[in-house]
Amino acid sequence: MRIGFLLDQMLAPVPGGTGRYSAELAAALVRTARSGETVVGWCAWRPEAATAAAAVPGVLGPIRLPLPRQGLAAAWQRGHGPAPTGVDVVHAPTLLVPPRRPGVPLVVTVHDAVPWTHPHTLTPHGARWHRRMGVRVARHADAVIVPTRAVAVDLRACLPIPADRVHVVGEGVSEAVGQVPADAAARAERLDLPAGGYLLTLATLEPRKGLDTVLAALRDPAAPDLPLVHVGPPGWGGLDLRAEATRVGLDPARLRLLGRLDDADLAVVLSRATALLAPSRSEGFGLPVVEAMAHGVPVIASDIPAFVEVGGPAIVTVAVGDATALARAAASVVSDAELHRRLSVDGRARAAAFTWNGAAESLWSLYRRLSGSREFSTG
Repeated sequence: MRIGFLLDQMLAPVPGGTGRYSAELAAALVRTARSGETVVGWCAWRPEAATAAAAVPGVLGPIRLPLPRQGLAAAWQRGHGPAPTGVDVVHAPTLLVPPRRPGVPLVVTVHDAVPWTHPHTLTPHGARWHRRMGVRVARHADAVIVPTRAVAVDLRACLPIPADRVHVVGEGVSEAVGQVPADAAARAERLDLPAGGYLLTLATLEPRKGLDTVLAALRDPAAPDLPLVHVGPPGWGGLDLRAEATRVGLDPARLRLLGRLDDADLAVVLSRATALLAPSRSEGFGLPVVEAMAHGVPVIASDIPAFVEVGGPAIVTVAVGDATALARAAASVVSDAELHRRLSVDGRARAAAFTWNGAAESLWSLYRRLSGSREFSTG
């Protein structure tokens, strides 16, 4: 059985969480494949040298479709254009979804319901495009993968997708992010990480991530006197953390902005954090929450359904946008050694349930069923 897997998000200007999802899931599918099962990567047309960032060990390709990304997105929105060929199942890990070909089941991952529930947190064009593609997915996908039950509920309230076509498959922590490298001390020195501890945010710089709430919380007298380290690339909306800090009266010197990091550097930053702040207004899963828990770092998050589902009792939650509550919760976690210890221990145990191999095994089972694989039918 050959799975056609779209890898184009790995080549996007800002790959984000969906780019990491594409890479990690493709690699896990290779690790968990049975004899005779292969994964073939596909992407939009680019010069061949430009596709190197979408090369996943063990995945064939990526094979280039004969349209660039913008043209492909426009054509696929209308249900036309080239699609992967010579495969038994096609899996689109984002809403960049090809037309369904007769006899070839189509699997689509929908990471969240933000385009429907929080469209104002996206660009107007982005919200419209995602909603239109969501309608196509509802009509044509044989299976829709969502990362949490929370997304399943929201999505089915927005789109007419039968319950038996929606499958909850979680995410995981990559080995490279989950393990602290041997040269951690040198990396920490190069990154100039604060030696006395720090609060950490890990997100693309965009309005939906709620980073304005963190800055307001740090301005609160109740907040712990720790610097803020931020990891994540620029997104849309022109959010400038230093300018926003100045606007709310927070000394910008308390901020350490690291931008996008490689996995080994990210592991070091995570492992040395005092706590992770995750104040998002909406998410489908919350991979940074799981990554922090895997390192035993306490998490203080907004009480959105996905975070509550993923973190359970192993995280502290506060109301969305409540800077005062966030400041007080951070102070409690930093000052209460027993609370800090409990969250660290419970977080590690909670994170252990989320693995990319487990996600891949669930998907292989689904692929076999959809394709009528003899291995599935004979047990």
